[in-house]
Amino acid sequence: MKTILVIDDDKMNLDRDELILGQEGFNVVTAQSGIEGISAMCEGGIDLVLLDIDMPEINGIQTLKAIRAREEFADIPVVFLTSIADFDHVKEAGRLGAVDYVRKPFRKQDLVDRVNKILGC
Repeated sequence: MKTILVIDDDKMNLDRDELILGQEGFNVVTAQSGIEGISAMCEGGIDLVLLDIDMPEINGIQTLKAIRAREEFADIPVVFLTSIADFDHVKEAGRLGAVDYVRKPFRKQDLVDRVNKILGC
């Protein structure tokens, strides 16, 4: 079973994503901040990260930089899942190694299809 880490400061978004992905057979771990997410990654077993950009403390771009700075996380795909539609963020995310960018609000099936494609399911 593949494990997906969802990092978002909005509890309602976390609950929604956990429900959607859990119904598809994924194990879902949630974190309400970038710091909490990195800590969860250190416990191991994460196959994919869904990451919000607009968060307090450290934002999604800063979180992605911290993830990519650690060799043990180098091969874990990161997808931004956010309502921010700024092309500069998209460009920066790609430069830092994000594999995709999903715009909120999204259709359930669109998210599931992208996750399945990235994880080879």
